[in-house]
Amino acid sequence: MGDTGENLQEAFAGESQANRKYLFFAEKADEAGNERLARLFRAAAEAETVHARNHLTVMGGIKSVRENLEAAVGGENYEFKEMYPGFIKQAESEGNKEAARSFDLANKVEKIHHGLFKTTLDSLESGESTGGQPYFVCQVCGNTVEGEAPERCPICGAPRNRFKKIA
Repeated sequence: MGDTGENLQEAFAGESQANRKYLFFAEKADEAGNERLARLFRAAAEAETVHARNHLTVMGGIKSVRENLEAAVGGENYEFKEMYPGFIKQAESEGNKEAARSFDLANKVEKIHHGLFKTTLDSLESGESTGGQPYFVCQVCGNTVEGEAPERCPICGAPRNRFKKIA
């Protein structure tokens, strides 16, 4: 066990992962027609979110709007320039095509996220107001677009109906 700072980081990562995993489990329970289990998974996922937020707050990880945007720009930049290229190369060298594709799709989208965050940060710094446009997220690859979903996702080719509106 590390020091308290390391423990907070590990707890934050674990709680965050549990949240996502339980939401995916809830989807599966819904598909199986088990509404009670789906609700339980969603309730537990919400509790894990509370835990993750508490840990991140204690770590000082939630800051001003500008600082949060700067952190997002930096994180996305790291992911698409350093993290995912290495993951892709490793998966390809092991012949794991599914992992390589998953990493490649994520890498392409992280670059888009970097651009969206950077543009928003630049607008904030110049005093421009940001629009009230909705975002649309491709449910196949995660591609994120502002304004309106395309006919087909330029990243994975999914049709427009596979985009989820985030208002």
